[in-house]
Amino acid sequence: MEKEESSIKNQKQTSEEVEEKENDNKEKSLSPEEKIKDLEDKLSRALAEMENQRRRYEKEKDDAFDYGGFTFAKETLNLIDNLERSKITLQNDSSLKDTDALKKILEHLEIINKDTMSIFKKNSIESIDSIDKKLDPNFHQAMMEVEDDEKEPGTIVQEIQKGFMMKDRLLRPALVAVSKTTESNKQKSEKDEQNQDKSKKKK
Repeated sequence: MEKEESSIKNQKQTSEEVEEKENDNKEKSLSPEEKIKDLEDKLSRALAEMENQRRRYEKEKDDAFDYGGFTFAKETLNLIDNLERSKITLQNDSSLKDTDALKKILEHLEIINKDTMSIFKKNSIESIDSIDKKLDPNFHQAMMEVEDDEKEPGTIVQEIQKGFMMKDRLLRPALVAVSKTTESNKQKSEKDEQNQDKSKKKK
């Protein structure tokens, strides 16, 4: 085993030495003008590589500055969700309904919510508009379908959880419910299409 490893190592060294000698011979056979051109090529390649590295570094630096708090921001969205859940829970509590205590609590929760959203906005974090928009898989995630003949199929009719963007990056998609045609309307439209096809064939 050791002999094989030694043999492979020697072969590798020999091939490297041969390659080095060939390069030396090649350089010796070059004219001064060709040597200058060869050096210019090597220099331009080295400069291009340095420029690429500089650009990569600049992009990484800009991304770190712009999106350094991305993970923190994503985690902070739980605060908004919990505030909304607390509000719904309190509103549905029969013992608190129509009391001054409930009104005051809801007012305070609304103040906290507004302040949080204001801090988000200052840090380029904004909620995604969803209601009455067409479903866009880049920003929305459909969780359920709701029968609605007044809206075009695939229109967002309910927002289950708010989605957010951080500048041009998606923090999280909005969880939504989208409209679909009722079964009776679907059958009617299918019959209409069949009748149109029949009338076309008769013509």
